[in-house]
Amino acid sequence: MALRSPPKPSLVPPRPTRIAAAGTPTQALTSPIIVAALIMAGLYVGRDVLIPIAIAILLSFVLGPLVNLLRRWHFGRFLSVAASVVLALGTAASLATLIGVQLADIAKDVPRYRSTIERKIEGLNDTPAGRLAGYVASIGRTMHESHEEPKPEAKPEPKSDSQANPAPPEKAILVEVKERVPGPVTMAGTLISPILHPLATIGIVFVVLLFLLMQREDLRDRMIRLAGSSDLHRTTVAMDDAAKRLSRYFLVQLGLNAAFGLVVGIGLYGLGVPNPVLWGIFSALMRFVPYVGAFVSALFPLALAAAIDPGWSMVIGTLILFLILEPLVGHFIEPMLYGQSTGMSPFAVLVSALFWTWLWGPVGLLLSTPLTVCLVVLGRHVDKLEFLDVLFGDRPALTPVENFYQRILADDPDEAQEHADLILKTCSLTTYYDEVVVKGLELAARDAARGVLTTEQKNDIRASVGGLIEEMADRDDLRSDTEAKADPDAPRPDPVPEAWRPDGTVLCVAGRSFVDESACAILAQLLAKRGIGTRVVPFADVARARIDAFDPGPAQLICIVSMAISGEPTHLRRLADRLRRKLPRACFVLGLWQADDASLDEATRRRAVEADIHVSSLKAAVEAVVATAHGTRSPAETAPEVETEFARVQPMPV
Repeated sequence: MALRSPPKPSLVPPRPTRIAAAGTPTQALTSPIIVAALIMAGLYVGRDVLIPIAIAILLSFVLGPLVNLLRRWHFGRFLSVAASVVLALGTAASLATLIGVQLADIAKDVPRYRSTIERKIEGLNDTPAGRLAGYVASIGRTMHESHEEPKPEAKPEPKSDSQANPAPPEKAILVEVKERVPGPVTMAGTLISPILHPLATIGIVFVVLLFLLMQREDLRDRMIRLAGSSDLHRTTVAMDDAAKRLSRYFLVQLGLNAAFGLVVGIGLYGLGVPNPVLWGIFSALMRFVPYVGAFVSALFPLALAAAIDPGWSMVIGTLILFLILEPLVGHFIEPMLYGQSTGMSPFAVLVSALFWTWLWGPVGLLLSTPLTVCLVVLGRHVDKLEFLDVLFGDRPALTPVENFYQRILADDPDEAQEHADLILKTCSLTTYYDEVVVKGLELAARDAARGVLTTEQKNDIRASVGGLIEEMADRDDLRSDTEAKADPDAPRPDPVPEAWRPDGTVLCVAGRSFVDESACAILAQLLAKRGIGTRVVPFADVARARIDAFDPGPAQLICIVSMAISGEPTHLRRLADRLRRKLPRACFVLGLWQADDASLDEATRRRAVEADIHVSSLKAAVEAVVATAHGTRSPAETAPEVETEFARVQPMPV
């Protein structure tokens, strides 16, 4: 029996398989949901244990630099850790004692504050606004009384003989109930029980903190093993960098918030607000809470100022203090000290605050931003946790190339134009075309080769790119918008010779791909901005059946542009042969702008299509044509490869 040879692979890409929607979620979908639900349930159930551990981890980042400093002074590991922990414990105890004393002082003066507030409310009732509010309230009461129906009067019932001669009432007996005087044990339990849970939490925090600082290297090694030990050097550097960044961030945040509280305390003391030390500490703590922290920190001092001052000058002064200080720190000092505050997107800050508050209550609100910052830093350094950086980080989720392609694929030219305006503030038009638009068209060519683009989507992509090219007609092609505005009279490059200025001197011939004509239009626009006459020639105009009727005009140079993804470009070789027979004296430039350049090396390109100049990027093609027009390059020379590794992993600044 003869063996059949295996079937040859088809050159036509397979059509995407269409699968009907399943009736129930598959395991691939349900598994992450179940894992996430179990994690949230564990965080909620074990909050009494996990909250102290989380606080201890954050404190370890704060005390880590102090421990390292003491160890460099030859204090030894245990002594350095013990001294740091004792210092932190003493600071926490001092602050707690100070807060308790200040609260007791406020509680003593509450009756006086109450009388002041009542007098202010009575004074407000005499103002026009108070009288208007009273008038509105009286109208509401009148309308409410008008809707009440009169109750029918009850008819008197005939009295019986017993009711006519009632018995004399019995004399009431006074009963006095006395509570048993609590014993010493009961009294001690009543006093200690409210503070027993906080004391236990503080004890767990400092015990865990002690072990974290003592076993820091061992814990780091275990994290490296979990994160991935295949590339030990990269993982170690990433973990050390993450630890240093977190320590620096938390130290700067702690110092900045402490300074904020100090300035608030001094300002309130100058205004005469009682207990300024308490409100300074409270303001420093509330700055750890995103969004609502600043409002809450100002609310209580304002209420106290209104209660203590018969007038309104103290309230107005306190309000001005917070209105000046909070924006100054939040919008000017914080960005100068550590960039964009947290490295998190504003939406992530809000969601993390809601999530941790829902799980752990007020303590979770205080810890929400630091905990999420830790997750973002881990996501940036550990490949398995990269999704955390994508979800919560402030870096763009898509590169400029992917962003551009997504917008033209969604047929949204307005957003593509806005995206271009942002990028062109920092780079020239040539750079934008070469590193964003052309590479976005390469992504479109790749999807077209896979057969996932419909005819309507291809037409939309061509229309969107064509509209974008028209919008770029007045842009400076060599400088960014910022540079062009700063120096509008900057000298331009030397003009090309007069012989290269008529339209059609350079023919930009498109390949067979649906994006090749758009690439030719971009090349033609950039050459026209340099004074070279161009003409875009679609592939159909130079096909075998129409090449005889094709009028080349005053063409001196032919640039063939193709974005074929892979395979030998046989049609390009035949196209070049037809054009060479039509224009034997013209200079030929071949631009193969593949998305997968590694599949075709320079020797393969030369064997595939014969040309005077071979280029592999838009920028190289522009430079080759301009150099040929100026006569600085002979047709036999090959254009230098101008390969720029665009930031697929490092997005351009937007």
